Amino acid sequence: MFLHLSQLSALLLAFSTGAVTAFPTYGSLAGYSREELDQIIPTLKVQSPTPPPGPLNDTSAKLVNDKAHPWKPLSKGDIRGPCPGLNTLASHGWLPRSGVATPAQVINAVQEGFNMDNSLAIFVTYAAFLVDGNLVTNQLSIGGKTPATGPDPPKPAIVGGLNTHAVFEGDASMTRGDAFFGDNHSFNETLFEEFVAFSNKFGGGKYNLTVAAELRWQRIQDSIATNPTFSFVSPRYFTAYAESTFPINFFVDGRQGDGQLDLTVARGFFQNSRMPDGFHRANRTMGTDGLDTIAAAHPISPGSNQGVGNYVLDPTSADFNRFCLLYTNFVNQTIRSLYPAPTGILRKALNTNLDYFFGGIADSGCTQIFPYGHN
Repeated sequence: MFLHLSQLSALLLAFSTGAVTAFPTYGSLAGYSREELDQIIPTLKVQSPTPPPGPLNDTSAKLVNDKAHPWKPLSKGDIRGPCPGLNTLASHGWLPRSGVATPAQVINAVQEGFNMDNSLAIFVTYAAFLVDGNLVTNQLSIGGKTPATGPDPPKPAIVGGLNTHAVFEGDASMTRGDAFFGDNHSFNETLFEEFVAFSNKFGGGKYNLTVAAELRWQRIQDSIATNPTFSFVSPRYFTAYAESTFPINFFVDGRQGDGQLDLTVARGFFQNSRMPDGFHRANRTMGTDGLDTIAAAHPISPGSNQGVGNYVLDPTSADFNRFCLLYTNFVNQTIRSLYPAPTGILRKALNTNLDYFFGGIADSGCTQIFPYGHN
């Protein structure tokens, strides 16, 4: 969930003479008017949220590219998105191969397949689900829209799932382009060649924390110099640095465990959504280990471009010294803007999933927010 966690649903709605005729079970309900929601929700099969899974009992390295989880090519209709980790878990069957899953399935998959820390898995999964998932059916997509579900819905609906820009997915990805240039979810060979070049220059042919720090800085500078709409504020400010650590923490074989990612293995994950033969997950629970090292190498404050090359700081954004502001702004600004006045089933589902979301940071000292009251 390279976060890009990242962002998780597809949204296609068919309208016939103003009436809803089809809506995917994993389509986000964010951004719809009260009248549209009154049409959509009765057509959906309500699935109550289930509590997130707890931590693994066994967090040792183990074979995860096994007989029960072989890589398979995509079948017709399967969905993949901008997150190489989630794409890989789906292509190996740790997630449903369709690319549509529940939050609990995502948390189970990232824990079992990659040994991701439980609190991190909960926090990033529910952050993505709240903005890009279907809170009534409890379904989300790891990629974008699919033509099988009909034409695009009217604005202001979100259409792209994990591919949706500036809600959870963001600019300056390592192997995906900025949304401004037209494709923020497909593997980008030019960017991967930059990944390889930096690994050769700074890592002796491997991707490691030294490379990650230099490449993260370069990708930020690339976007400042070329993307007039570049945005580097919370939550992307956090997920960009986390994204840089994930290949080291989750794509290096757990029997190796030295923080040195082979470039052929990297291409397998990033481009082909494929673990190498005999791949073992990390040999201990992992999170964003190394993030501080990467961020400290080339410090930059949150901000955004006001035209090409004109990067303006944003003092209202959360940063590493104000983590709780990340949570506060996400709930009070992002979620409330997408769901300004939910009622009934939707409001209940929002409150439940917001509780689960906060559970991922319950020990951080942040104060829980209840934008829609209590169920």
